[in-house]
Amino acid sequence: MPSPSRNPYFEVRRSTIQGRGAFARRKIRKGTRIIEYTGERVSHEEADRRYDDEHMKRHHTFLFTLDRKTCIDAAVNGNDARFINHSCDPNCEAVIDGAHIYIEALRTIQPGEELVYDYQYEREDDAGDDDEKLYPCRCGSPKCRGTILAPRSRKKNRAPRPAARSA
Repeated sequence: MPSPSRNPYFEVRRSTIQGRGAFARRKIRKGTRIIEYTGERVSHEEADRRYDDEHMKRHHTFLFTLDRKTCIDAAVNGNDARFINHSCDPNCEAVIDGAHIYIEALRTIQPGEELVYDYQYEREDDAGDDDEKLYPCRCGSPKCRGTILAPRSRKKNRAPRPAARSA
């Protein structure tokens, strides 16, 4: 039986996409709720204070927007959900259920396959080439759009943070 700190669905190891990634330990069936995205709950203002994209050499945060008032910063008391990388051709999705964010399987995932979801960072109305460069995608998918930003057709809400659907 796995220890409480070890996720039964995946293990974290080096990823070709970015740093470390989450890789399936076993077959994960479509619709499986794999893990909750946890961390310190902070205001958007605090998140912006902690992570100033304009002054970072490269974008790297573990922030996730929960709602209009709250972000989850997985760099503080977060779990291994923070290692699930972005892909433009995802096998997982983020789902907001009440005051929680969960990662669920979009399709059956095979053992050894990297778990990925589309971050779809929200775009500012005036986002341009510099923004694309700050948020590059390294997923390697034939469907890659070259950025972790949401497709240009999506509407903006706030500063860039991973998007999620509500349950």
